[in-house]
Amino acid sequence: QVQLVESGGGLVQPGGSLRLTCAPSGSIFNFYAMGWYRQAPGKQRELVASINRSGRINYAESVEDRFTISSDNAKNTKYLQMNSMKPEGTGVYYCHDQETNYWGRGTQVTVDS
Repeated sequence: QVQLVESGGGLVQPGGSLRLTCAPSGSIFNFYAMGWYRQAPGKQRELVASINRSGRINYAESVEDRFTISSDNAKNTKYLQMNSMKPEGTGVYYCHDQETNYWGRGTQVTVDS
């Protein structure tokens, strides 16, 4: 069964950093166009950052200049570097492959002192 697997979540203090990782598991497929989503408690899932096949990147306004999405195509892995984190960044972070519509199960990120 093919799935995407996120890792790297955890508890971080406000102002701190985390790096999330997303990679396929269960099958070999190359994924190029993907998005990182966040679902805060009691809220809808929202797109945080995305990268398309040509490398074009978009960020939600709330994370621009603090988050960085990147790819390591040799490892078939995507990353989300999150800096200067804020309490409103708390939630479950999911990765999503735009071409296959695969979702990961999410990784919890909590920003709290």
